[in-house]
Amino acid sequence: MDTISVWRGTARETEAEAGFPMLQEETATDVVIVGGGITGVTLALNLAEQGTPVVLLEARDIGFGSTGNSTGNLYETISHGIHRIADQWDNDTAHAVAAARREAVAQIERLVEKYNIDCGFRRCALHRYATSEDAKERVENEYQASLKAGLQVRLEQALPSPFPPPHGPVMVLDNQAQFHPQAYVRELARQAANRGCRLFENSKVLEVDTDQRMVRTASGRVTAREIVFATHSPLGLHLVQAEMLVNREYGIAEPMARDSFPAGIFWGAGTDRISVRSVDVGDASFLVCVGEEHKTGHEDTGLSLERLEATARSHVGLREAVFRWSAQNYSPADNLPYIGRDTTGCFIATGFATDGLVYGTVAASVISHQLAGRDDVFAPIVKASRFSPLKGAKGMIEENVTVMKSLIKDYLTERETIALSELMPGKGGIVKIGKMESLAAYRDPDGKLFAVSPVCTHMKCRVHWNSMETSWDCPCHGSRFAPDGAVIEGPATEPLKRTFLPEC
Repeated sequence: MDTISVWRGTARETEAEAGFPMLQEETATDVVIVGGGITGVTLALNLAEQGTPVVLLEARDIGFGSTGNSTGNLYETISHGIHRIADQWDNDTAHAVAAARREAVAQIERLVEKYNIDCGFRRCALHRYATSEDAKERVENEYQASLKAGLQVRLEQALPSPFPPPHGPVMVLDNQAQFHPQAYVRELARQAANRGCRLFENSKVLEVDTDQRMVRTASGRVTAREIVFATHSPLGLHLVQAEMLVNREYGIAEPMARDSFPAGIFWGAGTDRISVRSVDVGDASFLVCVGEEHKTGHEDTGLSLERLEATARSHVGLREAVFRWSAQNYSPADNLPYIGRDTTGCFIATGFATDGLVYGTVAASVISHQLAGRDDVFAPIVKASRFSPLKGAKGMIEENVTVMKSLIKDYLTERETIALSELMPGKGGIVKIGKMESLAAYRDPDGKLFAVSPVCTHMKCRVHWNSMETSWDCPCHGSRFAPDGAVIEGPATEPLKRTFLPEC
């Protein structure tokens, strides 16, 4: 299945918006940033404006990852509820999170105005409501927690058409925002380049030496005073990877008539969990629906997409999606992101869950302040080197149980395999070769066969086939690989070992 987000599918590329070169040299700088999403690019611009020499390396093209596969929504609360932070920490911490995120949304608005970025930025209201009776109390709890966190929320009794009647009151948070994330981050990258930042696309990092402060790509090398991983899960082995749940969430979009859908962010919680918004791009308008979150490598991706489409049909009358995609997110064990210098001595920015557009902007501010030797009031709350086993015990147990279940299922039980001759074009699966060896095999639509080791190169879990995105996904820490074994998404840096088999 061809998958592309509405943001990447509608990004307008002109000659003036040409991409950046591949790294093909050895160079030195003050700061090297790995990752060209909203976190890395905003940080690059911040540092360039401070006069700090900086190099940014992006494995694909700017905005390729979660930024270009997000909802495009900007809000000061968090998607799973500010009550989670209040419950696990306290009201003061929830208040600090909301304040930091509010300032980040304002910063995005200021940058849009300063650089005249054509990204459809608009202020709007956020609506949170229950899609089933069992979620009414959840919405009420979130309303009370929001008030204590300093959010200006109110209750309404109905949703606009075409939404079905909600179960109980609707919580409304005014003055939130929306934009086109791909258009925004591409323009920020150009502004950073204009101010001296060196940006390189198609420059996947293959090796990181944290002691020597060096990163290597296939055709270049960068040494720096500081390394920043703006890659969601940092590349290589980091303690925080044992503390985060790795999930995928799906998005769909269909064309619609201009102004035929109410403006705003609409979050439904309950039996059906769905996020809905509209977007105008040029002369076109689209209805965007996101939902069906699950642990990476643990669900049938095609069925997840079908469930989202069914929910969108019943809630907002979706007819036929023209864009389909998914994105990966990392949820912290204690409900706070990890931002700052970690135990490797590098800077990381991860654990954003599904709130990365705003948290990424927050992280860019925190890290740029720390690199400049300035205090940041939010930095101690989200410090990357923290270890909070009491606060994060539930999440850490859940993540490590997930890893153990995957290891037991794939190593100690007989995993379902098929004969290589049964692998049809366009399909992937675990095939048995001889009596013992199993391989992860994919036959493309033209019949070409790809076979790789099924063992993830990060922590040796076994990968699972993702039929929607034609990839091998690791159920332990979320590494993803192309059919030929190439790394699509870390924390793995090494590809799956390729095996050449006779065609059959």
